[in-house]
Amino acid sequence: MSAARRASRRRALAVVLSVALHVPIAALLALRAAPPIPPMLPEPPAIEVTLVDPFRAPDVSPPPGPEQAKPEPAAEAAPAAPAAAQAAPKPAPPRPVRPARRPPPANVETVVAGGAPQPAPVPVMATVGEAQLAGALTAGSGSGTGSGAGSAGGGGGGGSGGGCDMVRSLQEALRTDPDVQAAMARAHRTVAPGRAILVWDGDWVLTPGQSGKGLAGVRQAIALEVAFAPQACRAQTMRGLVLITFSDAPGAPRLVLGSSQWRWTDLLTR
Repeated sequence: MSAARRASRRRALAVVLSVALHVPIAALLALRAAPPIPPMLPEPPAIEVTLVDPFRAPDVSPPPGPEQAKPEPAAEAAPAAPAAAQAAPKPAPPRPVRPARRPPPANVETVVAGGAPQPAPVPVMATVGEAQLAGALTAGSGSGTGSGAGSAGGGGGGGSGGGCDMVRSLQEALRTDPDVQAAMARAHRTVAPGRAILVWDGDWVLTPGQSGKGLAGVRQAIALEVAFAPQACRAQTMRGLVLITFSDAPGAPRLVLGSSQWRWTDLLTR
């Protein structure tokens, strides 16, 4: 045998031996790499279940004897169920229960329903019309001293007052007072055309929107002018109304004061 054949046989034998050694090792490694199989748990014991009809009455009859041991055919017992269902009456629906009506308490006061409450009357500005102003005393028409002529206006001339013209003095003082002018302008917008505002008729007249009697600022200005007038002029006896205008233009605000018989000093004490 030649050397080449011997070398070829040695190589083939080496390959066979190598394969024979590596296959078991690979199988062993594969077994180790595989996940472990969990152990099998024992099967739990079976539970016996008995089906019972809850709507069927329990059978309390004595146990059957030898002659009754034979069960009845199921075909004969089946029609009994529909007959029993037809014989059972249907329950009537419940009737609604109405609550008892209680009488009202005896001590409750009965109130009769009336109409809507009437609103309180709104105070109106006191005014004087043209018919009453026809004989009123104005500035320059006389001093108004003495007993007067007995008309709606003031008295005639003469007497202890001499040349006193309290109406003119009072009118000039009120025309130059800006507060009085503003108060009269506001009040004049609320009265009808041709009517004068009455502020004193023996007592100061309550004006709508004012907390006190008389227009705001007007009463104080009149009292101040009368207080500083001469004693003889303040003591004049007056009869009827006195008219004071705040401008010579037509439709200007006008103020009226006076009563049947009075004195200028009455404006200070009342």
